Amino acid sequence: MNTYTVRVAREGKWWMVRVPDIDGLTQARRLSEVDEMARSLIAITLDVPEESFGMKVELEAIEDVRVTERLDAIHAAEEAAEEAMAAAREQQRELARTLARCGVPVRDIGTAMHVSFQRAQQLISSK
Repeated sequence: MNTYTVRVAREGKWWMVRVPDIDGLTQARRLSEVDEMARSLIAITLDVPEESFGMKVELEAIEDVRVTERLDAIHAAEEAAEEAMAAAREQQRELARTLARCGVPVRDIGTAMHVSFQRAQQLISSK
């Protein structure tokens, strides 16, 4: 499946929608209309079904704000945070299990880990 890059720039009250691979240009009043307008432009220009290709929409700079670069950085940070949280949850489960194997009562495990004893029990018995 071909994927087309769609570049979007703000000009006055309009979003200018450029598809360099087909040398196409259209416009949209709202950013929410960009996907539909770009997909239609590509399908009509190439005479192919709208569902037969993918698109990657990139927002060009708005004034001096590099929107796509900043969004990419935000998404990367969110992904890293999710991975870190998953690792922390696994460490939490392992600590609870280790303390339980050492004979520490569930209520004390909860206190030590700053969670309820119910949560401590869940950590110990989770897979």
